[in-house]
Amino acid sequence: MPNHVAVVTGASSGIGEATAQRLHGLDYVVYGLARRVDRMADLAELGVRTLAVDVTDERATAAAVEQIVAEQGRVDVLVNNAGYGSYGALEDVPLSEARYQFEVNVFGLARLIQLVLPHMRRQGRGRLINISSIGGKIYEPLGDWYHAAKFAVEGLSDSLRVELRPFGIDVIIIEPGGIRTEWGAISAQKLRQASAGTAYQKQAETMAAVLESLGPLASPPSVVADTIARAATARRPRTRYLTGRGARAAVTARQVLPDRAFDAVISSGYQMAGKWATRQRHTATEPAPQTPV
Repeated sequence: MPNHVAVVTGASSGIGEATAQRLHGLDYVVYGLARRVDRMADLAELGVRTLAVDVTDERATAAAVEQIVAEQGRVDVLVNNAGYGSYGALEDVPLSEARYQFEVNVFGLARLIQLVLPHMRRQGRGRLINISSIGGKIYEPLGDWYHAAKFAVEGLSDSLRVELRPFGIDVIIIEPGGIRTEWGAISAQKLRQASAGTAYQKQAETMAAVLESLGPLASPPSVVADTIARAATARRPRTRYLTGRGARAAVTARQVLPDRAFDAVISSGYQMAGKWATRQRHTATEPAPQTPV
């Protein structure tokens, strides 16, 4: 689809970087937006236009969309990928951190949609692809604010889909499962910081170990990028796509199990996963046995 324009947020790493590469390979004119423009050097070499944008900065996002429209005259696809996971007990996490979680994952996403919609309506077509998570369908201990934000993305997207149908604009939700990015390590670090010395520290250590162990067991970001590319190019895209390891199983379990049963599955599952992850970490750090001479 030459001359079609795609905007990808959070393009400096992980899913965003892989998506920018994938859409560029499909002949889209791609703009990659991220706070760390230096980390998009490889994308720039490839031919992706890179802009330094923090999605919580309304002035910066407005300037970016204005520049893109001035240069290209249109926006065909917006991939709202920027986001992060902030974990910790509700009792321990400051409301300032909770608000920032929503600023990035919900309000930053919504503001970019507001900015591109006039252009998509003028064109009579467009695609809004919002990266949610299976975390918008299931829940975890100590993930209160992250899951609240992802549930909000799901509700916003569903309402918006019906709202924008008369204008020929599709709204698509991507729900990744376990994906191999830096997200898990960052979330684990924040969780330990929030929980240090609190009543929830033991739970937090278990959960942090699980988050850190996701890498080897998770799908690569390219899996999600391929799903986004299908959603961007399909003649009639689905309203939501589950993708990545464990996504379908987790959401299906939530749909079929009563609340208390799913609570038990989550609690016991994370206990077992935490013990396994802790053993793996200790094994990795143990010195190799010495062979007697």
